[in-house]
Amino acid sequence: MAVKQDILDIYAKEVEGIKEAGLFKGEAPIASPQGARVKLEDGREVINMCANNYLGLGDDKRLIEAAKKTYDEKGYGLASVRFICGTQDIHKQLEKRISSFLGMDDTILYSSCFDANGGLFETILTAEDAVISDELNHASIIDGVRLCKAKRYRYHNNDMADLRAKLEEADAAGARIKLIATDGVFSMDGIIADLKGICDLADEFHALVMVDDSHAAGFVGKTGRGTAEYCGVQGRVDIITGTLGKALGGASGGFTSARKEIVDLLRQRSRPYLFSNTLAPAIAGASMAVFDILEKDTTLRDHLEETTAYYRQQLTEAGFDIIPGVHPIVPVMLYDERLAGKYAKRMMEKGVYVVAFSYPVVPKGKARIRTQVCATHTKEDIDYIVKCFKEVRDELK
Repeated sequence: MAVKQDILDIYAKEVEGIKEAGLFKGEAPIASPQGARVKLEDGREVINMCANNYLGLGDDKRLIEAAKKTYDEKGYGLASVRFICGTQDIHKQLEKRISSFLGMDDTILYSSCFDANGGLFETILTAEDAVISDELNHASIIDGVRLCKAKRYRYHNNDMADLRAKLEEADAAGARIKLIATDGVFSMDGIIADLKGICDLADEFHALVMVDDSHAAGFVGKTGRGTAEYCGVQGRVDIITGTLGKALGGASGGFTSARKEIVDLLRQRSRPYLFSNTLAPAIAGASMAVFDILEKDTTLRDHLEETTAYYRQQLTEAGFDIIPGVHPIVPVMLYDERLAGKYAKRMMEKGVYVVAFSYPVVPKGKARIRTQVCATHTKEDIDYIVKCFKEVRDELK
């Protein structure tokens, strides 16, 4: 029988193996608010190229003031789940605001999008049903699917022929309900899902469509309504999950916007909703201010789109291997885990905050530096970042 230290040694050995393989993921504490530039704990200021802070709202003064005001009016926290005494008027107001923005019937708030996805599938699917999921879906979708009893099918990334084949299999197996689940934007690659193709197949096979739009809500599409707007399928997607922790302020909180019948059932049966504290009042209040900003004009998303196009052009002309697209997630592909780690270290030393992505975050042999543009980056920032990438490439030849 192993004693406690023997057990702990097993874990320590596994961590050592991770380090030896060049896969160890460290942390560099930030001593300033999130932004296009951040100050590290050691005092260095660096350009931040790895945040999900797409619209640059993480340190926006309007959101900070809205949060402060909410603290004064609604308190610090509610110490309760929603159905007991954890629902304030601002929670209901925010749900209506999100529904209106996305063009959906109703919305239910969660503490994170991970919880939104974790509480979705087991609530609306049974052993009589089928879920057909893209192979590159986010871990939260994968884990949420694991919790349900529906038969599972996985189709090749954005491959409509394979999705058709899986829908035919589900039909042949007698599935009562078929749910197609996909990321709106695949976060490791910046690839936008083919929602037009997905919705067309869903109509043909009488299936529901679920989209996680965490990396799209607020800035993808001409008015920032997400991948459904970008792909021209607004009104055809049945379920949209998302986060308030990326473009929409960058704090925390998630949501599911869907057909009314689905949201009604989630309020009664979704475990993360029923058994987790309500969203903090200050986040709800500040999130209301986010939608005021987004609905006023599209200045932030327009600038983000322009800056992203410029950055992608500069990297391509410099000969870097990037995954084509239009999204501000721009992976610089290196394929080797150790090389990616060295790149990230040297870029940080030059004043550019980037992180190496390696297994298990991405498949083995697909290591990369995943860079992300934000609306507060300038052309000068982009020029310096590309210059640093070229210098590091020359140094590591």
